Amino acid sequence: MKKFMGAGLVFLLMISMALTGCGGNDDKESTDAIKVGLNYELSGDVATYGQSSVDGIKMAVEEINAAGGVLGKQIELVEVDNKSDASEVVSVATKLMSQENVVAVIGPATSGNYKAQEPIATQYGIPILSGSATADDVTVGKDGVKDYVFRLCFSDSFQGTAMATYAKDNLEATKAVIIKDSSSDYAAGLADNFRATFEKNGGKIVTEEAYAQKEKDFNAILTKIKKESYDVIFLPGYYQEAGLIIKQARDLGITAPILGADGFDSPKLKDLAGTAALNDVYYSNHYSSLDKDPAVAAFIGAFNKKYNKEPDAFNALGYDCGKFIADAITRAGEANPEKIKEALASTENFSGVTGSFSIDENHNPVKSIVVIKLTDGEQSSSEKVGL
Repeated sequence: MKKFMGAGLVFLLMISMALTGCGGNDDKESTDAIKVGLNYELSGDVATYGQSSVDGIKMAVEEINAAGGVLGKQIELVEVDNKSDASEVVSVATKLMSQENVVAVIGPATSGNYKAQEPIATQYGIPILSGSATADDVTVGKDGVKDYVFRLCFSDSFQGTAMATYAKDNLEATKAVIIKDSSSDYAAGLADNFRATFEKNGGKIVTEEAYAQKEKDFNAILTKIKKESYDVIFLPGYYQEAGLIIKQARDLGITAPILGADGFDSPKLKDLAGTAALNDVYYSNHYSSLDKDPAVAAFIGAFNKKYNKEPDAFNALGYDCGKFIADAITRAGEANPEKIKEALASTENFSGVTGSFSIDENHNPVKSIVVIKLTDGEQSSSEKVGL
C-alpha cells in the first residue's frame, strides 16, 4: 500500500529532528510495562486499513498479557492516529519515539506512510514493523537494507508476478487489459510486474488504461476497452476506485474476470460495487477466512467472539504483528530496541495466522500468497500460491 510523501513532509521532518534532537531511549526499561507504539491510519482516506490492523493487534496483546506478558511485564500499547497523512505520520512518530519511550512501533498500514516514518526510526534507533506495507522499496533503499525497518507481508513485485502467473495457469488467459491508478506507486509497481510476467509467459497486453485517485466516472475507459478482445482485466488499485470500476464494467456488460491485489480487501468494496457485480473477481491477499488450518480457525473463532464479525486480512496481519513483536522481545531477552531489532532480523519459522515465515536478508518474510475468488460478493474459494 502506498501514498506519496511530499516536499512538505521533508520540511516537517527536518523541523521535527531539529526540535527533538537525537537519542531519547535511555529510560526504555524504567517502567513496569513494555511500551509498543501504534502509528496507524485511524481516520482519513484509508482508515479502514488502520482500524482493522489495530483491532487485530489489540486482540493479540490482550492474549499475551492475559498469559503473563513478556519478560515478566505487560505490554502497553501507545496508540496514535496519523490521519492517513504522511506529514502527520512524522509528527506522531517523533512523539512516540522521543516522548513515550516505546521500544518498537507497529504501523502505519500503507507503504508511503510507513516509509515516511523510517527516518525517525533510524534517528532514534527504534525498530518498526508493518503488516501491510507492500512497496518493493519499503525495507531496501538505494543505500541497501534499512536497519530498523521490517514487515511481515509480501511485496508488490510478488503480488503482480503471482497474479500474472495465476491468470495464465488457472484462468488460461493469453490476452489481458490493465487499468491502473496512475497516481499511485502501489498500482504502478503491481502493473509493471504483472505486465512483465504475463508477457514473459507468452501473453499479450492488449491495452493499458489509467485513472487517478478520487475519480468516480470510468465509463470512457470501459467503453473503450469493451471493443477489445481479451481474457482478463488486471485492476491494480485501492478499493475506493476499484469498487466503482467493477460496478460500471458489469453495468456495461463486460463479463471478463477482473483481477486485483490486496487493495481490494475492504468491506467497502462490496458497498461500492454491489453484490451482483462481484462475480468472477480474484485478488491476491495475505490471508483467507476459508483457510482450514486449526490455528486460523481458532483465531477466527476468538475474533468473532470479541468483535462479533469475521476477521479480514488486515485484522489477521495486525494480530500477527502483535504476536510477532512480542516474540521478538522475548527472544531479545530484554526490552532493548537494538536487541529487539536483532531478534526481528534473525527470525526463523515464526508461525502466524497469515502463514509461517522466516525473515530474509532484506527484512522481508518468506511466505506464500493467497488468491481469493469472489462470488456474489463473498469469498467462494482461496488458493495458496508462491511456495
